[in-house]
Amino acid sequence: MPKLKTNRGAAKRFRTTGSGKVVRQKAYHSHILTKKSPKRKRNLRQGTLIDSADVKRIKRLIPFK
Repeated sequence: MPKLKTNRGAAKRFRTTGSGKVVRQKAYHSHILTKKSPKRKRNLRQGTLIDSADVKRIKRLIPFK
């Protein structure tokens, strides 16, 4: 069986917590920030857990992370 390879795109976008949950950053925080309220921009800074439906698929992409 070939060696497992990490999907490098996924490795840059997701990370696992100590308890094994998968964390992602929120979208819409890279440009056109002038029309967004400070509260909205502040909330976009925080990471969030990925949906439970996607956990298995994402963990397969980042087996060692």
